[in-house]
Amino acid sequence: MNLQSDITTLKGVGEKSAALFRKLHIETLRDLLFYFPRDYETFEEPVPIGDAHAGAVCAIRGLVMGTPLVKQVRSLKILTVSVGDATGTMQLTFFNMPFLKNALKSGQVYLFRGMVQEKYHRMQKNDGETAASGSPVLVMEQPRLYKEEEYRGLMSFIQPRYSLTKGITNQAVAKAVKQVLSLCPMPKDLLPDTLLKEEALMGYADALCAIHFPENREQLIAARKRLVFQEFFFFILMLRDSKAAAEQERNHAPMIETAQTGRFLEALPYRLTKAQSKVIAEITADMTGEYVMSRLVQGDVGSGKTIVAIFALLLCVSNGYQGAMMAPTEVLARQHYENIKELTEKYHLPFRPVLLTGSQTASAKREAYAALADGSANLVLGTHAVIQDKVVFKKLALVITDEQHRFGVRQRENLKDKGNHPHVLVMSATPIPRTLAIILYGDLHISVIDELPSGRSPIKNCVVGPGWRPKAYDFIAKEVHAKRQVYCICPMVEEGESEGLENVTDYTEKLRAALPASVQVACLHGKMRPADKNRIMETFAAGQIDVLVSTTVIEVGINVPNATVMLVENAERFGLAQLHQLRGRVGRGTHQSYCIFISTNDSKDTRERLEILNRSNDGFYIASEDLRLRGPGDLFGIRQSGEMQFRLGDIYQDAALLKRAADCVEAGAAAFRESGLICRYLEQVKEGTLNCIDFTTI
Repeated sequence: MNLQSDITTLKGVGEKSAALFRKLHIETLRDLLFYFPRDYETFEEPVPIGDAHAGAVCAIRGLVMGTPLVKQVRSLKILTVSVGDATGTMQLTFFNMPFLKNALKSGQVYLFRGMVQEKYHRMQKNDGETAASGSPVLVMEQPRLYKEEEYRGLMSFIQPRYSLTKGITNQAVAKAVKQVLSLCPMPKDLLPDTLLKEEALMGYADALCAIHFPENREQLIAARKRLVFQEFFFFILMLRDSKAAAEQERNHAPMIETAQTGRFLEALPYRLTKAQSKVIAEITADMTGEYVMSRLVQGDVGSGKTIVAIFALLLCVSNGYQGAMMAPTEVLARQHYENIKELTEKYHLPFRPVLLTGSQTASAKREAYAALADGSANLVLGTHAVIQDKVVFKKLALVITDEQHRFGVRQRENLKDKGNHPHVLVMSATPIPRTLAIILYGDLHISVIDELPSGRSPIKNCVVGPGWRPKAYDFIAKEVHAKRQVYCICPMVEEGESEGLENVTDYTEKLRAALPASVQVACLHGKMRPADKNRIMETFAAGQIDVLVSTTVIEVGINVPNATVMLVENAERFGLAQLHQLRGRVGRGTHQSYCIFISTNDSKDTRERLEILNRSNDGFYIASEDLRLRGPGDLFGIRQSGEMQFRLGDIYQDAALLKRAADCVEAGAAAFRESGLICRYLEQVKEGTLNCIDFTTI
């Protein structure tokens, strides 16, 4: 048995279990080894109910007081029961678990664990509306029930928590990982011993074991540091090669400024900002210059990056060349396509665009392929479908990737390879502090659009506790009644992924029960099939869904000017930069927009972090504050930002490690390049067969 073996070679994993693992993209033992925990839990000594406080996950021993009550609210069965001890009482709420009515016996003591919340009783007013009243009560929603001996066993270790799918338990994943660690030979270290010693890094094999099953917090931090350092180190080493190659490329598609580009800018019904004009001048200088353009345009949500990209494409096609623009989702690609078509008709532009996405019919794709190959189409807007082997261009001179952080370096290179040294423009709406951007985009020149167009109404923000949910739901109902639309964001997909956190599946049912029956509520998450995700996003964009409950999958790729409310549950679990990105989904139309951050953690540090969002809509300021406030101590709280698609690394939490890895690459790049093993590894990373954290196949 080795890491290339199929998942079914493990004891207890048959075809039925293997099918569930495949839903998690786990096919081989190697996939399982690199399926890192999404979070960790520590099981503390149970506390008296009187010592439990809102925002904390804790265990209590409670005496069941009376018979549990079950009520039906639309499709949701809600069971409530009160428990108490000598110090106080607490209400427990369970969703779609009516069988507990017979399992929880009045007068018996049970051990429960979950997130503690404060809630107010609702009372009916004379006008028919409801309002919160009285003193808050302590509530646990969907707590887990444990036997004493079971809970005592869990208290001995830090418990890994994996992302799951329906039908597979956290225990099943952990058991399978333990088999891999005990039965398969672990890969050897690629990093030199001198570097490991200088940077005080744990060995690679030890780190892989400890990241899954750490003995204590210190060992977990050390394991994560080792794996994140490696991920950053090889990513930067690879970028260094790309930058060296890019600096030697001469411009094979020389261009001149044309009358069409000038007329287009003059005809726009608004004035460009100074920042937009500056970036357009930089792009023009690149594309008409001696060397090939390799440029990043970094700008906040709504700063006007799209019109800058359209200018670059217009300069390209008006010089007789072809352009390509790749977006991370079909919805966004289609929006770009429709926008270009509208501008072409309105301003008589020379674009002859085609759309290319994965869900198109075979005949539609063939037509697009033919038009690009013979030059009758001079622009393609699409998704990853643009980089398929069948796509051939006649005269490609400019490639643009939108929302750059959603694409890997190799995907960008694949698009670039479609032409003869084409100009490269990449765009990102994620403001990153310049010190980090220089490292992360080391192969690109950086342009920044750091001002917003005039006339936009700032988003109104509020940070509240879970006790404000009823009031938030009333506000959502009013906005929907006014024909507006709403996003609700949860950190998890389904129940059981992590205790105390809201999940999309259950939250959708809660909202359907809490909102008027006329409100159309739908859910969206990354585990859905791509076709289903596109259908839901397009339906929402068309105004046929009022409230969309989603994970952060909507962070990019959908533009709905009619959406005016963004509600984020468990806001304390996200980085500030990611919360700002989510907030950017609203405020895109003419109506006043609002963002409601609900935090279940009332600690001073959490309040300080979220208050930054409350007082500022400036993405660059927020990114710098995120960098200042994040650190290794956040390991058990804030989720990954997802920037650059690192497997473990987070550019804010691990900023110091990123800078240190960059320094090490700079100091020893020549020596590292002399290692044939490292060279072979880098080639596999560039080919897309390995991730920067994984060299098990070498």
